[in-house]
Amino acid sequence: MTHASAAIPAARTGQDSVGLLRLYRAELRWIFRRPRTLAVLGLLALIPIVIGAALTLVDPSEANGGGDGDGALLASAINNGFILPVAALTMTLALLLPLASAMAGADAIAGEAAHGTLRGWLIAPVGRGRLLTIKAFGVATVSVIAVLSMTFTGFVTGLIISGTDSMFTLTGSTLSVWDALGRLLLVALWVTLQLWAVGAVALAISSFTEHPMLVVASLLAGTIVFTILGFLDAVSWLHPFLLNKDWAQAPASVLMDPLDTTLLGEGALRAACYIAIGLSIAYARLTTRDG
Repeated sequence: MTHASAAIPAARTGQDSVGLLRLYRAELRWIFRRPRTLAVLGLLALIPIVIGAALTLVDPSEANGGGDGDGALLASAINNGFILPVAALTMTLALLLPLASAMAGADAIAGEAAHGTLRGWLIAPVGRGRLLTIKAFGVATVSVIAVLSMTFTGFVTGLIISGTDSMFTLTGSTLSVWDALGRLLLVALWVTLQLWAVGAVALAISSFTEHPMLVVASLLAGTIVFTILGFLDAVSWLHPFLLNKDWAQAPASVLMDPLDTTLLGEGALRAACYIAIGLSIAYARLTTRDG
C-alpha cells in the first residue's frame, strides 16, 4: 500500500506554478518571434532618423517656428538636436506608438486564443493572476523597447546632425548633453506610461474576443474618438478623463526652462487609472474564462 501510494504523483495545484521569470522569458520568446512585432519596432526606430535626414534638407532661413503642434516642434528641431527626439515621440504618440501597444495586447490574449495556445495556459497550473501578470509584462516590454529605441535613435541622430552644442530649450537656455538626456528620459518614461495604459485597455478588450484585429481596430477607433471629443467644448467636462488629453502638449514641457511637470504629472495619474481599470477588467474576465 505504501509503495502504491508512492507511485501515484501528487495532484498539481496553482502552488506548483513555474517561476515568473521563467514564464516571462518564455513570453518574450513568443513575442519577438512574431515578424510583425520586429517590423513595427524597427520602423519606429527609423522614424527619428528619417525626420532628422529630412530636416537637413530644409533651409533654416526659410523655416519658422510659427504655428502650433507638430509643425512648430519640427521647425524648432532644425539645428537643435535636443528637440528632434521629443518631436518624433510626440508625432508618433498620436497613432503609431499606440498601435504598437495595441498589437502587443491583441496578440497576448486574443491572438493566442485564435491559435488555440491560450487554452494550454488556462488549464496549466498557472494562476489567472500570474497569467495576466506575464501578459502585462510582455506588453509593457514592447512599449519600453519602442519608446527607448526611438529616443536613442533620435538623440544620436540629433547629435550627428547638429553636434553637442545644439542642446538648448525653446526659451533659449543651453543644456549640457547630460541635462538634455535626463529630460529626454523623463519624456520617454512618461510616453511609456501612456503606452502601458493603452496596452492595459488592449488586454481588457483582448480577453473578450478571439480576433486580434478587432482589438487593434477598437483601440485605434477609441483613440480617434477621444481626439475628436477633445476638440468639442460641449463635452469639456469629459476632457480630464480622456487618456490622450495633452498628448500633444505634455512632452513639450521638457523643452521649456524652467521645467514645468504639471501636464506630465496629470497625464501620468490619468494613465495609472487606465492601467488599473484595464487590468482589473482583464483579470475579472480571465478568472471566468475556460478557453
